[in-house]
Amino acid sequence: MPRYTPEQLEKRNASVWTQIQLILAPVQFVVFLAGVILTFIYMQNDQLFSFYWVSVAILFKTLLFGLLLITGAYFEKEIFDKWIYGKEFVWEDVGSTVAAFFHLLYFVMAYMGYPEDVLIWEAFLAYFTYIVNAMQYLARILLEKHNERRLRSQGVL
Repeated sequence: MPRYTPEQLEKRNASVWTQIQLILAPVQFVVFLAGVILTFIYMQNDQLFSFYWVSVAILFKTLLFGLLLITGAYFEKEIFDKWIYGKEFVWEDVGSTVAAFFHLLYFVMAYMGYPEDVLIWEAFLAYFTYIVNAMQYLARILLEKHNERRLRSQGVL
């Protein structure tokens, strides 16, 4: 089920927000991998480094996630004329909202003084919600690329 009209595909391909997303998404993935690895290592042996670094890792991941949410809203506004929760991106936006909630929840829980072992599992939960949401985006991208190839072969693009 394609979400882009041929006109929207042309806008998408010409948009600066598309380029920004294409740069930020892999950077976010690398920060995600580093955070998961760092958190896992700390969980296995908390003598190697301070818990501070677990928090720094999820902070950078959360900041990148927020930046992608903001640039994604600009993208949706430019292509679909709706800032967020447009019909074309509703599930991705819901997934992003859930993931953002769990990323921010880590810092609320840290502020409230939850113990490190609880915060570690909350960090893993935040990372998990990110990866589920990222998989959803990747599936949609693959479907759209297939649709774009089909439209090109039909001479519509």
